[in-house]
Amino acid sequence: MPLSPKSRPNTKSTVAELEEQVAVKVVSEALHLKKGESLTVETWNNGLPLARRVVAEARKAGAIPVMLFEDEDTYVFSVKNAPKDAMGKMGKHEYQLLAATDAYFFIPNEVLESYTKRLTPEEVERATSYGESWYEAAEKAKLRGARMSFGFAGKELARMLGKPLEEIMLHQLKATLVDNDSLRKAGRELESRIPGGSGGSLVSGGAHLTFKFEKGVHIEDGVVGKEDVATGHNMAYLPPGFIRRDVNSESVSGRVKLSPSISWAGMIGDATLDFDKGRLVRWSSRSSKKTLDTVIGDQSESERKLRGITVGLNPVMRYGYGQDRFVPGSIGIAGLEFTGIVRSGTLRASRAVIVNKGRLNLPQ
Repeated sequence: MPLSPKSRPNTKSTVAELEEQVAVKVVSEALHLKKGESLTVETWNNGLPLARRVVAEARKAGAIPVMLFEDEDTYVFSVKNAPKDAMGKMGKHEYQLLAATDAYFFIPNEVLESYTKRLTPEEVERATSYGESWYEAAEKAKLRGARMSFGFAGKELARMLGKPLEEIMLHQLKATLVDNDSLRKAGRELESRIPGGSGGSLVSGGAHLTFKFEKGVHIEDGVVGKEDVATGHNMAYLPPGFIRRDVNSESVSGRVKLSPSISWAGMIGDATLDFDKGRLVRWSSRSSKKTLDTVIGDQSESERKLRGITVGLNPVMRYGYGQDRFVPGSIGIAGLEFTGIVRSGTLRASRAVIVNKGRLNLPQ
C-alpha cells in the first residue's frame, strides 16, 4: 500500500513544518472546506500551534473559522471546585454552536496526565458525562468533523512509551499525511472479505477466540464525506487508517491474549481475556493487574463485551507511538472502555485470512 509522492512526508521535517502540512490537509481533504462555510476549531494548550495554523488555512480557503480554547489548569481547577450538579453538562450556546457549524476540528488534551494524575476517577466521570450528548448533537447537525489524536500526546504518555514527546508528535503528524485514497481502497477490499454474518476467529499467542461478524462496518480513511455524515460517522480520526467490523457480542467465546495496550488508566502491558457466550468471565495480567482491574472494574458486568474488531491500515504508523490500532496488521478488540491490541495475531473471516501473524493480507 504505497504512499503517493505528494503525501510522503519529509523524514527530517520539524513539528512546526509538519503541522503546517497537516493544517493544509485538514482543510482541503479531511473536511474539504468550501468558501463561505463555518469552521469551529477547539483546542487545549498542547494543540494551540496546530489550531492556529488550521484557522489560517481555513481563512485562506475563504471559510469563516472561530476558535475555542480550553486551558488545562483552569479546567482541572473548575472540576475540583465547581458545584457537582453543574459539571458534565453542555450549555445551550454549545448546542447552538454545533447546529450552526459546517465543520469541526478538535485537538483533545493530554488525557493521561489530567485524568490519572490530577483528577480522581469520580471527578473524571462527572466532568466528561456530556460526551455522548456532544456526539449526538454533532450528528444531528450533520457537521463534518475531525479529531486530531496527537493532542493526547503529553509527558505522561511519553513516559509510558519510553520515547521523547517530540518523537511521538512527529510520528503521528507524519502518519496523518498518508494517501487517503489508498486507505479507502484497502478498507473496501477488506470490507468485501469480511461479510456481515460470517464467522470469525482470532489466534493470539496460542489462544483462540471465535465470534460472528455483523453488518456494521466503518472505514476510517481520514476524510469525512457525504456517506460518513449520512451514517453517523461524521468525526474522522487523524492520523487515519483502520477498518472496524461490528461483532455479535453474544457470539464471542474463547480466549484472547493482548499485546501492550493503552487505556485511560495507563498502560496494560499484557492481558488474557476469557469469554463465554458473550460474557467476559475472567481476565488476568502478569505486569498490569491493577490497571486492568481498574479499567474492567469501571464497567458494569453487563457491559463487559467485545463489540467490534478493528484492523489497522496506516502504512506509516508503527507500534509504540500512542495509536497502535492504526498500525497495518494490528488487530483491535473494541468494547471494554479501551481497545485491546493484538500485534502478531491471525484473523480469519470464514475461510479468508485477513491478518496472518501480524501481517495484513492484501492483494499486491
